[in-house]
Amino acid sequence: MSHAQSSHPHEHASFFERPENSILHAAHEAIVMLDDTQTIVAVNAAAEQAFRCPASNMLGQPLSRLVPAALRVSHEAKASEYMSSESLQQRLVAHRRVTAVRPDGSHFPAEITLSTVNMAGAGPRRYVAALILDLSEQSRLQQELDSFKRRLRSVFELAPVAIWIADNDRIVFANLAAERLFGESHALLGQPLRTLLAEATQAGLHAQVSRVLEGATDVPVVHGHVVRPDGTQREVEIALAALPDHGRTTVQMVVADVTQQRREAAELAESREALRRLSTNVVEAREEERRRIARELHDELGQRLTALKMELAALSALRAAEHQGGEQIDNMIAMVDETLASVRRISTDLRPAMLDDLGLNAAIEWLGRDAARRLGIEVTVRLSENEPPLDDRVATAAFRMVQEALTNVARHAHATDVQIVLRQHEGELELTVQDNGVGYPDDATRRDGSFGLVGMRERAAMLGGRVAFENPAGGGARLVVHLPIAPGEGDGA
Repeated sequence: MSHAQSSHPHEHASFFERPENSILHAAHEAIVMLDDTQTIVAVNAAAEQAFRCPASNMLGQPLSRLVPAALRVSHEAKASEYMSSESLQQRLVAHRRVTAVRPDGSHFPAEITLSTVNMAGAGPRRYVAALILDLSEQSRLQQELDSFKRRLRSVFELAPVAIWIADNDRIVFANLAAERLFGESHALLGQPLRTLLAEATQAGLHAQVSRVLEGATDVPVVHGHVVRPDGTQREVEIALAALPDHGRTTVQMVVADVTQQRREAAELAESREALRRLSTNVVEAREEERRRIARELHDELGQRLTALKMELAALSALRAAEHQGGEQIDNMIAMVDETLASVRRISTDLRPAMLDDLGLNAAIEWLGRDAARRLGIEVTVRLSENEPPLDDRVATAAFRMVQEALTNVARHAHATDVQIVLRQHEGELELTVQDNGVGYPDDATRRDGSFGLVGMRERAAMLGGRVAFENPAGGGARLVVHLPIAPGEGDGA
């Protein structure tokens, strides 16, 4: 650099300190002014902050002092080319990534933009403004973002549920679980979405993908099947979400393999149904056994006891005529009467003959009168008149439920009034038993010993009906039963 070209750096600094050139220091970006010899002639406050150095320590220094040693030669060559080429100066050198060096030796990434500056009053001198953007924070944030992306990708990759991303109905990402779903040797990337789905699933999924891409947020999970390369199918549930930063064509899908879950659910349902059928058969067999035993007690043993009583009565009359042993025979007749009453009571408890002979209404009326007599409470029975005959299974279930409800009243309710209502309505038998007692506990059907309530619920379910255990607002307990008047062929089978 010749003396004619070079002047004291503070002369340049004083020139740039002039009011008309104060825009240099008003700028928020770091600006370093160079003369045509690549000597630093002015820096603004932002540049002092970026290089962590006062302006006095940089003025008069070659620009190469701010460039790493390994890059100085190439940097000086490019700077010289820029200074000597008007075409380059006209096009500017914008947004060039460089590594800058601070006077303390620390490096930082930067982006530099060069432009030729024509300063009023500067004479023939040419100056270049180097606008320097410190990318340290941006670089740190980018590194953190890249790290987060790697961790996020790792989370997606290692997620136990299959995840894939489709762009224009073609797979552009699939995690390890997705590969395992189809077989690890099967490449998913680039596959059309339709080739992975059963034909019956394609239309439904495509419709929901269209809704997601249109911005819908209430898109339901799609139930369907995927097809493996060997032709086997797996039942899946697919949840969809659009990726907002990928235009309007990219959808993320979380694919849950529910094959085993559905199989186990089906097996459980089948097992429950088998248990219900078994329970139905047991209940019906028990009712039939009760009917048989009740008939035998009533018809066989009852008739024999009646005949025995008649014989004893005749013998008593004969002895009375002879004035011998009449008192002993009278005692035997009394014992026969007590035994006959016990037989009739046991027979009725097993199954009242009136349920078979007179129907459900008469049997429930008898239950109500018997409960009122035994418990000393008011029992009101309201029955519909002239009702058509019921299926025997329905009538038996309703009778047993009233019987169980009255047993609960006797044991737990502390009630003084019971209302029993039975009617047929819209193809159903509606039974209501309500008392004014303490009501059902919250865990009535879950506590130990609640087999009676559970049994009522199961009886109703066997016939395709339903049971509700309620505590009305006015107090007490209310049993509400709905049973089909004509159960289907499969009910109770």
